[in-house]
Amino acid sequence: MKAKLGISALVLLFLTGLWLVAAPFAVGYQPRGAGYTDATVNDLWVGGGLAAVSFVALVIYAADSLRELARRGKHADV
Repeated sequence: MKAKLGISALVLLFLTGLWLVAAPFAVGYQPRGAGYTDATVNDLWVGGGLAAVSFVALVIYAADSLRELARRGKHADV
């Protein structure tokens, strides 16, 4: 149960990061053709960082789970 909750939280953080990156353009507070506003720069840095960290955490969790499954399979053959 704790693992499902953790994975769900990481997926939610990843999607939140993606939304923060897309929000200035989807919502429209970044004018087309204009220089990036401070709010856009903030959203891009925070959203990109959040998405990157949560994605790395998901990859690490998946690699650890695969390693655990492989270890269990190796011991089952003995």
